Amino acid sequence: MSRRPRAASDGADRPPRVGARWHAGGVDLFTGDIEREGDYEGLELDDRDLTGHDAREARFVDCAFHHCVLDGVRMARAHLVDVSFVGVRADTLHLADAEWRDVALTDCRLGAVRAFGGDLVRVTVTGGKIDYLNLRDATVRELRIVGATIDDLDLAGTTARDVVVEASRVRRLDVARARLTHVDLRGADLARVDGLDGLAGATISEEQLAALAPLLAAHLGVVVR
Repeated sequence: MSRRPRAASDGADRPPRVGARWHAGGVDLFTGDIEREGDYEGLELDDRDLTGHDAREARFVDCAFHHCVLDGVRMARAHLVDVSFVGVRADTLHLADAEWRDVALTDCRLGAVRAFGGDLVRVTVTGGKIDYLNLRDATVRELRIVGATIDDLDLAGTTARDVVVEASRVRRLDVARARLTHVDLRGADLARVDGLDGLAGATISEEQLAALAPLLAAHLGVVVR
């Protein structure tokens, strides 16, 4: 059950409680804690330090996190629907096996995002920097990465469809065992690609092909003299 927000003593600023859920009704910022198996709808969290909070298996619908610190927040098996993260910061964010629907990350500074095994549909990453985006063994549909820097994009074992990378830098891309369909990498500045067999189904530019030629030759055992 979700914890009652800290509000004015007369209750005027308190979002109405609906069953085991908190529904903000578009009124005020949420000032309580996010909790395991909580059910949150229409809530906005602004400039909050939520370090270490346990929101496993929680449900967030039409919620916004603005400039929050989410270091160590656990959202494994959470359900995120129409959720936006703007300017959030975290060294580690746990999202294993979570469900993402219409989620946007904008200008976020994140370290390790452990989202392996998840189900992501219509997700946008715009600007910001992520050190390690772990989407291993996830199912990804309609992912768009624009103007972002990702040091390590791990798609090993991922089933991905309709992915577009635009004007972004990816220092390392791992596509080992990946199953890609309509994945457009032409807008990615790729420094390194691992698991080259998994690139099948991706579109790359002529310049990227030229840069990857030594790796492809080595992968295929081709000697170039």
